[in-house]
Amino acid sequence: MQRKHFAVAAARTALVAAIAAAFPLSASSAFAAPPEPAEPAQKPWLDRSLDADQRARLVVKAMTQQEKLRWVLGYFGHDFGKSKKHPDALPQSAGYIPGTPRLGLPALFETDAAQGVASQAGPAVRERTALPSGLATAASWDPKVAYAGGAMIGSEARASGFNVMLAGGVNLQREPRNGRNFEYAGEDPLLAGSMAGQAIKGVESNRIISTLKHFVLNDQETGRNELDARIDKAALRMSDLLAMELALEQSDAGSVMCAYNRLNGPYSCESAWLLNDVLKRDWGFRGYVMSDWGATHSTVAAANNGLDQQSGHEFDKSPYFGGALEEAVKTGAVPQARLDDMVTRIVRTMFAKGVVDNPLKAGATIDFAGNGAVSRQTAEEGMVLLKNEGRILPLAKTVRSIAVIGGHADVGVLSGGGSSQVYPVGGLAVKGLLPATWPGPVVYYPSSPLRAIRAQAPNAKVVFDDGRDPARAARVAAEADVAVVFATQWIGEANDAQTLALPDRQDDLVASVAGANARTVVVLETGGPVTMPWLARVPAVLEAWYPGTSGGEAIANVLFGAVNPSGHLPATFPASEQQLPRPKLDGDPKNPELQFAVDYHEGAAVGYKWFDLKGYKPLFPFGHGLSYTTFAYSGLAGQVKDGRLHVRFKVTNTGNVAGKDVPQVYASPLSVKWEAPKRLAAWSKVALQPGETREVEVAVEPRVLAMFDEKSRTWRRPQGKIKLVLAEDAAGTGATSVTVDLPASTLDARGRPRAR
Repeated sequence: MQRKHFAVAAARTALVAAIAAAFPLSASSAFAAPPEPAEPAQKPWLDRSLDADQRARLVVKAMTQQEKLRWVLGYFGHDFGKSKKHPDALPQSAGYIPGTPRLGLPALFETDAAQGVASQAGPAVRERTALPSGLATAASWDPKVAYAGGAMIGSEARASGFNVMLAGGVNLQREPRNGRNFEYAGEDPLLAGSMAGQAIKGVESNRIISTLKHFVLNDQETGRNELDARIDKAALRMSDLLAMELALEQSDAGSVMCAYNRLNGPYSCESAWLLNDVLKRDWGFRGYVMSDWGATHSTVAAANNGLDQQSGHEFDKSPYFGGALEEAVKTGAVPQARLDDMVTRIVRTMFAKGVVDNPLKAGATIDFAGNGAVSRQTAEEGMVLLKNEGRILPLAKTVRSIAVIGGHADVGVLSGGGSSQVYPVGGLAVKGLLPATWPGPVVYYPSSPLRAIRAQAPNAKVVFDDGRDPARAARVAAEADVAVVFATQWIGEANDAQTLALPDRQDDLVASVAGANARTVVVLETGGPVTMPWLARVPAVLEAWYPGTSGGEAIANVLFGAVNPSGHLPATFPASEQQLPRPKLDGDPKNPELQFAVDYHEGAAVGYKWFDLKGYKPLFPFGHGLSYTTFAYSGLAGQVKDGRLHVRFKVTNTGNVAGKDVPQVYASPLSVKWEAPKRLAAWSKVALQPGETREVEVAVEPRVLAMFDEKSRTWRRPQGKIKLVLAEDAAGTGATSVTVDLPASTLDARGRPRAR
């Protein structure tokens, strides 16, 4: 979820004051309820033999009008001491929706977010396990890893008393400086949709509800409440919406969260085209649409155009779905049938996801050791070895001396800021960092890379320098066999990076250390792509992202080869901002209330597609990732079976150690024109022993081979030849290719075959 920032750097105390001013009533008077009707003698909706649709219709029919209205208005759950909150909401939570006890329907307790059960600074914080960033999970290119991580954080959500988890961010990385890129899954719709879909599915395996968010084009934080995202509708269907469509199909997410921004004019949370036409009509979505916190702007337009539940109404100008909605239904401005549909969607999801049949139990235990291992394994699978000149990595355990420099690596690893912040088990590794308030605090998890490196090389002399003085750090590095520099970039919700350069003159630090020690390894803990002016002087670079609860151990395992790196970039690393569709970030962070538009003129040509279209050479291409072994491809072939293209090929580990490869299949049309020269069509993650060969078969998502026609709401692929390229990355490293002739095909908006 996101929270409306009244000013980007506003302190939490300002938010408290705003809420208190808007809602001055005492808790007892504000939440006083009229007498409840009698409990019914029979409750057929609790019959588990009925399907969710039947149960929802039965229980909504038994509700009073007041009971219906309670389901569509959500309260903020966080406790700021004297601030307003619903008395039954859990402290340090995202939100609360009262239940209907007389009908056997429990309340909804909501928690952020996709990295774990979130908790910011303040009273009653929960120490919970944090996954690595969403980009790290996406970099694993392994849906099983995404599912396992989702299942883990979902289990902690349930054990913490929550039955709704606001996970499932699927916003494409159109803007590499976006402060929330670390929550998402990269730039390609097929990869992002598949990985996020499995993560949501994992969360909901705990019989709780998860969300798909932020619907749609919430792709920068600067001016997020005011900007109008302008884009061609067909291009949007083939990019950001395709990612969300695929994620929804794979997960059956119970809820979709609409975004802050406008979309081609209307706000996302009152866009009839987006919510009614695309989501509910074309995709057949049967769950409910919740607003982001502060993203509701009306009663009649929002309700009639597809919003089902106003979330955290205290962040909006008014409780639009409270008394105003009641009056709108009375006057007919919002039909009674629409209110019934809103409530039916909510309770149907509760039945479908097991929330009603599997009530929350207090005092559930959490296996922090086991969950920490899941987090560590996710980090290990997602770390990307960007460069390894001269095979400086893995480090030998016989190394005599190591200089570890910068990034608070002596005590912990960095995490991203905002509503997704998970408070670490063991407390803050570094205290006193700014910003201390929203979107802070800046949090380092107490998983020390320095300690883990010493454990991997017990006979080595391992010294630490904080890196604040580049000249001193260089002297320390000059005396060591190997120097490992930890470089960090903190970003978060409401906090876009203003540049892709590392902050706090860390580029100077890396350059100084590299000048003093030719065997310098750089470990990046960043929320997304960064530029590297020192790259030619550094033999090895490891992208560790925000590595989560057990990140220090994961980094050391990769550096020393206990784990062979197998992560691949889910997003292009530009050589400079000048290569971006918008070299300058739109909007003014100093004036967040100003309205402006962002022209997504690149359309569906996002990320590597834009680079292909313009002929730009990135710093590192989408899909790039090195290993401590080598791989070779052969036997590439394509065949249409049951109306779907299947691709076969062989992968061989040609090196001396076991490893995992991610062979990527890209498709290029030879007889028609797409938005860019090629698209990712399929991939597989393959584990191989030295010398082992395995044959792999992957099925290509049909929509990836087609163009969307907005007028007919269909995906169309004319008859013609498609070139399939099997490669290590989007730049075509190690490529082999084959051409296949495909018949014409027309698919409906859900990707199902349709008669021409």
